[in-house]
Parts: sequence; C-alpha cells; structure tokens
Amino acid sequence: MTTLHPQTKILEFAIHIRLADEDDIPNLEWHGQYTHYRKLFQRSYREQLQGKRLMVLAICNDVPVGQIFVQLKSTNKRIADGNKRAYLYSFRVMEMFQGRGIGTWLIQETESMLSERGFTLVTIAVSKTNHDALRLYERLKYIKFAEDPGRWSYTDHKDIVHHINDPCWILEKKLIMR
Repeated sequence: MTTLHPQTKILEFAIHIRLADEDDIPNLEWHGQYTHYRKLFQRSYREQLQGKRLMVLAICNDVPVGQIFVQLKSTNKRIADGNKRAYLYSFRVMEMFQGRGIGTWLIQETESMLSERGFTLVTIAVSKTNHDALRLYERLKYIKFAEDPGRWSYTDHKDIVHHINDPCWILEKKLIMR
C-alpha cells in the first residue's frame, strides 16, 4: 500500500497526437525556449501544407508538449526519398512530460502514419552525445547504419544565421505495412 503525503496530489492529463495546425506554430516555441527556431517551424508548416513534411504533435490542453517532424522527400535519398523512406527530426518532449511514454507513443504514431502512406523505411539522426535518445531509438528497433558530420545551419527569428556542427549517428527502421 502506498501512502501519499497529505499535500501530495496525483495529476492526470489527457494527451492526444495529431498533425500541427496553424494555431500550433507559436506554441512550438515553448514559452521562449525555442523562439530561435520560429522560421524553421513556419517553413515546416508551409511544407506540411504542400505535402512535403509532417509535423506530428503530442497535445495536452491544446498545447504541444511533444513534437516530431517528418521530411518526406530530400535531395539526400539516403534519408528520405519521397516514396519509401522518410526522415524523422526535431523530436522533443517537454521536460516535465518526459519519462511518461509520450515520446515512445509519438514515434510509434508517426511510424503508423508513414506506414499508412506506403513508406517502408524510416530514418532518424541522433547526436553522438545524446545517449538517452540513442537508447530510446534502439529500444524501438532502430539500427545504426551511417555516421553524419551533423553540419547544418538555420536563420533565427532575428535573421542571424547559426551554423551547427553536431556529429551524429543515422539510424533506420523497417516499417511494418498496415
């Protein structure tokens, strides 16, 4: 039998997973934590409307508390070819919601969406220093198949260009057709 301190309350919350809509875009900045990615979020949403990307969100009380974006087609066919292979990126769950299975569910639901669209392979990159994420992906049956220098850049909300250098592993998983 578990005894809770009289001032302890157990909170329950409902989470649902869906594609982003326009009203979600400002909330992806997570109260300023990711404001510097504002232009990336806006571009990803435009490309979702064009059928080039998916923005899959875990929603609690109308607020995104988790996200994973999907690039359906890339010039780098090794990660996304627009037909059979898609690329997962920008995966995160708010810190206070971590450890509750939301990230696992978000990935699994995204895989289901891709499978329903006929994709048979999914890839994801993980920083070589992010051991927790690597464990999660390997638990979900992703297998390392390549290394990448992790060099990319973006323009933040103040029009400052940032260059990122974060060596990573590229993992892939074969999807089960639905």
